[in-house]
Amino acid sequence: MNDDLTIRTATPEDVSWALALRHRVYAEELGQHPTNADGLLTDTLDGDNVYLVAARDGEPVGFVSVTPPWVGRFGLDKYVTRAELPLLDEPDVFEVRILTVRPDQRHTGVATLLMYAAMRWVASRGGRTIVAMGRSEVMDLYRGVGLVPTGRTVSSGSVDFEVMSTSVAALTALALGPFAELVERWRTTVTWELDAPFATRPDGCEHGGASFGAIGTAFRTLERRTEVVAADVLDAWFEPAPGARALLAEDPGWLARTSPPSVAEGLLAEIAAHRGLPVDALAVGSGSSDLIFRAFTSWLTPSSRVLLVDPGYGEYAHVTERVVGCHVERFVLRREDGWRVDTGALAATVAAGAYDLVVVVNPNNPTGRLTPAEDLRRAITASPDGTRWWVDEAYLGYVGPGESLAGLAATDPRLVVCTSLSKMYALSGMRAAYLVARPETATAMRRLTPPWQVSLPAQVAAVAALRDPDHYRDAWDRTHELRRDLAKRLDGIGGLEVEDSEANFLCLTLPRGGPSAASFVAALREHDVFLRDLSPLSPAYEGRTVRVAVRDVEENDRIVAACAEVLGR
Repeated sequence: MNDDLTIRTATPEDVSWALALRHRVYAEELGQHPTNADGLLTDTLDGDNVYLVAARDGEPVGFVSVTPPWVGRFGLDKYVTRAELPLLDEPDVFEVRILTVRPDQRHTGVATLLMYAAMRWVASRGGRTIVAMGRSEVMDLYRGVGLVPTGRTVSSGSVDFEVMSTSVAALTALALGPFAELVERWRTTVTWELDAPFATRPDGCEHGGASFGAIGTAFRTLERRTEVVAADVLDAWFEPAPGARALLAEDPGWLARTSPPSVAEGLLAEIAAHRGLPVDALAVGSGSSDLIFRAFTSWLTPSSRVLLVDPGYGEYAHVTERVVGCHVERFVLRREDGWRVDTGALAATVAAGAYDLVVVVNPNNPTGRLTPAEDLRRAITASPDGTRWWVDEAYLGYVGPGESLAGLAATDPRLVVCTSLSKMYALSGMRAAYLVARPETATAMRRLTPPWQVSLPAQVAAVAALRDPDHYRDAWDRTHELRRDLAKRLDGIGGLEVEDSEANFLCLTLPRGGPSAASFVAALREHDVFLRDLSPLSPAYEGRTVRVAVRDVEENDRIVAACAEVLGR
């Protein structure tokens, strides 16, 4: 029976209740710990871990504890060393602990629901692996919810435990497969009060764009577009070039009903002229995601080894891990290092890793940091011949063409450069992008491109946009001014820490002990202001960082005002 259950983050009263239930179960019932006069069982992680509670008719009936990696220690550290279990040193490992259910509720499905809630909470903070200690006599329960023994047993008092682990991806697959019917029943019968989404998106990839839900995805309330601040996606705040707008407005009926040039010959020629590149080194697509999906599903297999920069654009993890099923490793960036890519360390990692593909976004999204082209060039040219690099230059226009590696990509078989025309040229609704590679690679990609892949409006608008560099240079310069002003005004509101960038966005980190990024974003939506919660992308953000796209003056004013009201200055 789950029709009257609520899942929530523990209140102070819930925590007190949980400490008492811990004493009742682990001291009095199981003898794992000695009893005490207070009737409360605590440990050194209390205050740093997170309690999730199941309540029936408002009364708590069970709980589970989650310890995130940024705490710096786990409950398991009392029983095993990091040398014995190196998994604990991984930056994306979360510990799920002390799954406990009131004795009269132990056969009602509460434990399974709490484990699901823990998985969703971990996923919402960018976690990719879960570790736990399962009591030996109830191993079937833990195996049943997807945990796998590591082969290591530990003892605490009179109780023996198996050390267990699993990936969040494996648990998500269970939720979408064997447990799908149960999860759907929970969706309609359980009151879900966590700031983590109840379930993963149908496509399995977290994107921005929640703002379109407020406008209306059925397109019946498009007037809402002027009421919503869509700063959760990195679309341009400025208009496309006047020539592009004029051509789109001249005969929209003809553009809508007419098939485009089948292989976008005119667009390819214009890109080649604009970039000073041979046309046979180019391939186009309907946005960079189109190119990513076609290239990666063609090049990679489940046996492929891939290195991703973390934090990084989530589409790359989605395609390599969940679509293709590659073996994916992360080159982890750190806040204390300013999110900078140490290209010397990156080159050493690549040299030692036998990777089939290395992905770098430059400037990086979501950190906004630029890796100097010359540093990246050295890392690429020093890499093994069998390693292919994919450099995403979607936001490179904000730092200048001198930082592009497109010229190298046209001659070096190890490098492919992908460039979106959507964000930099205010054409996100058109969907157009291109890649640069050695002619052999580009030709193979063109063979994989369906005819008419780029629509006629997109081809017309992109060609006109590329012919007006002055318009965009002015728009990009103004974007920097708007971003710096927005950063200055947001800094310090409610303890916000602003991290500026070299592109059209900046990041805001909430203070420890303050609201989570998810709850902050949800509160801002009440003001029709939409920012992007970065937590699911990487545990490096500790569930506290959001990204805000630069908008025009009026919308930036609304962002500042909404942040001030939500955080109470």
